[in-house]
Amino acid sequence: MTVDGIWAYAPEFDHPEVHELAGYGVEATDGTVGHVDRQADEAGMRHLVVDTGLWVFGKSVLVPVGLVDGIDTAARKITVACTREEIKSAPSFKTDRETADPAYLSSVGSYYRSLPPRQRV
Repeated sequence: MTVDGIWAYAPEFDHPEVHELAGYGVEATDGTVGHVDRQADEAGMRHLVVDTGLWVFGKSVLVPVGLVDGIDTAARKITVACTREEIKSAPSFKTDRETADPAYLSSVGSYYRSLPPRQRV
Protein backbone atom coordinates (compact mmCIF):
# COMPACT_ATOMS: atom_id res chain seq x y z
CA MET A 1 0.00 0.00 0.00
CA THR A 2 1.34 3.42 -0.84
CA VAL A 3 0.11 6.68 0.64
CA ASP A 4 -0.36 8.27 -2.78
CA GLY A 5 -1.99 5.15 -4.20
CA ILE A 6 -4.66 4.48 -1.60
CA TRP A 7 -7.40 4.79 -4.26
CA ALA A 8 -5.53 2.92 -7.03
CA TYR A 9 -4.63 -0.73 -7.51
CA ALA A 10 -0.96 -1.63 -7.22
CA PRO A 11 0.52 -1.94 -10.74
CA GLU A 12 0.42 -5.75 -10.66
CA PHE A 13 -3.36 -5.66 -10.08
CA ASP A 14 -4.26 -2.81 -12.43
CA HIS A 15 -5.68 -4.97 -15.22
CA PRO A 16 -9.28 -4.98 -16.47
CA GLU A 17 -9.74 -8.67 -15.71
CA VAL A 18 -9.05 -8.23 -11.98
CA HIS A 19 -11.65 -5.53 -11.55
CA GLU A 20 -14.57 -7.97 -11.41
CA LEU A 21 -14.22 -8.66 -7.70
CA ALA A 22 -17.87 -8.71 -6.54
CA GLY A 23 -18.45 -11.94 -4.64
CA TYR A 24 -14.76 -12.51 -3.87
CA GLY A 25 -13.91 -13.38 -0.27
CA VAL A 26 -11.79 -10.85 1.63
CA GLU A 27 -8.93 -11.88 3.89
CA ALA A 28 -7.13 -9.50 6.24
CA THR A 29 -3.64 -10.23 7.54
CA ASP A 30 -5.20 -12.10 10.47
CA GLY A 31 -8.28 -13.78 9.09
CA THR A 32 -11.48 -13.60 7.08
CA VAL A 33 -13.29 -10.26 6.86
CA GLY A 34 -16.24 -10.96 4.57
CA HIS A 35 -16.87 -10.62 0.84
CA VAL A 36 -16.85 -7.88 -1.79
CA ASP A 37 -20.43 -6.74 -2.17
CA ARG A 38 -19.67 -4.24 -4.93
CA GLN A 39 -16.89 -2.09 -6.24
CA ALA A 40 -16.41 1.35 -7.68
CA ASP A 41 -13.81 1.76 -10.37
CA GLU A 42 -14.09 5.47 -11.04
CA ALA A 43 -10.60 6.76 -11.73
CA GLY A 44 -9.15 8.47 -8.68
CA MET A 45 -11.41 6.90 -6.03
CA ARG A 46 -11.47 3.16 -6.66
CA HIS A 47 -12.76 1.19 -3.71
CA LEU A 48 -14.53 -1.97 -2.60
CA VAL A 49 -17.62 -2.17 -0.43
CA VAL A 50 -17.03 -5.19 1.81
CA ASP A 51 -19.93 -6.93 3.54
CA THR A 52 -18.59 -8.20 6.84
CA GLY A 53 -21.64 -10.38 7.45
CA LEU A 54 -22.21 -11.51 11.01
CA TRP A 55 -18.59 -10.85 11.97
CA VAL A 56 -19.37 -7.16 12.56
CA PHE A 57 -23.15 -7.53 12.86
CA GLY A 58 -23.89 -7.03 9.17
CA LYS A 59 -21.77 -3.92 8.78
CA SER A 60 -20.37 -2.93 5.41
CA VAL A 61 -17.07 -1.10 5.11
CA LEU A 62 -15.45 0.83 2.32
CA VAL A 63 -11.91 -0.35 1.51
CA PRO A 64 -9.73 1.63 -0.91
CA VAL A 65 -8.24 -0.66 -3.57
CA GLY A 66 -4.72 0.48 -2.65
CA LEU A 67 -4.98 -1.95 0.26
CA VAL A 68 -5.42 -4.95 -2.05
CA ASP A 69 -2.34 -7.08 -1.44
CA GLY A 70 -3.27 -10.17 -3.42
CA ILE A 71 -5.89 -11.48 -5.83
CA ASP A 72 -6.47 -15.20 -6.24
CA THR A 73 -8.89 -15.58 -9.15
CA ALA A 74 -9.01 -19.39 -8.84
CA ALA A 75 -10.10 -19.21 -5.19
CA ARG A 76 -12.11 -15.98 -5.77
CA LYS A 77 -10.33 -14.36 -2.83
CA ILE A 78 -8.49 -11.11 -2.25
CA THR A 79 -6.14 -10.26 0.57
CA VAL A 80 -5.82 -6.78 2.04
CA ALA A 81 -2.88 -5.19 3.85
CA CYS A 82 -4.61 -4.52 7.17
CA THR A 83 -5.99 -6.45 10.13
CA ARG A 84 -9.57 -7.38 10.91
CA GLU A 85 -9.60 -4.89 13.79
CA GLU A 86 -8.34 -2.10 11.53
CA ILE A 87 -11.16 -2.80 9.07
CA LYS A 88 -13.68 -3.02 11.90
CA SER A 89 -12.50 0.38 13.19
CA ALA A 90 -12.73 2.10 9.78
CA PRO A 91 -15.21 4.96 9.34
CA SER A 92 -18.73 3.62 9.24
CA PHE A 93 -20.30 3.04 5.82
CA LYS A 94 -24.08 3.35 5.67
CA THR A 95 -25.27 4.30 2.20
CA ASP A 96 -24.02 4.52 -1.37
CA ARG A 97 -24.42 8.31 -1.18
CA GLU A 98 -21.30 8.36 0.98
CA THR A 99 -19.20 7.06 -1.93
CA ALA A 100 -19.85 10.40 -3.67
CA ASP A 101 -19.26 12.52 -0.55
CA PRO A 102 -15.76 14.09 -0.67
CA ALA A 103 -15.69 14.60 3.11
CA TYR A 104 -16.53 10.94 3.79
CA LEU A 105 -14.00 9.68 1.22
CA SER A 106 -11.37 12.00 2.70
CA SER A 107 -12.01 10.57 6.18
CA VAL A 108 -11.75 7.01 4.86
CA GLY A 109 -8.52 7.80 3.01
CA SER A 110 -7.04 9.54 6.05
CA TYR A 111 -7.93 6.60 8.28
CA TYR A 112 -6.31 3.96 6.07
CA ARG A 113 -3.25 6.16 5.38
CA SER A 114 -2.72 6.41 9.17
CA LEU A 115 -2.35 2.64 9.54
CA PRO A 116 1.13 1.19 9.95
CA PRO A 117 2.62 -0.02 6.66
CA ARG A 118 2.60 -3.77 6.06
CA GLN A 119 5.11 -5.91 4.24
CA ARG A 120 3.74 -7.35 1.02
CA VAL A 121 3.32 -11.12 1.02
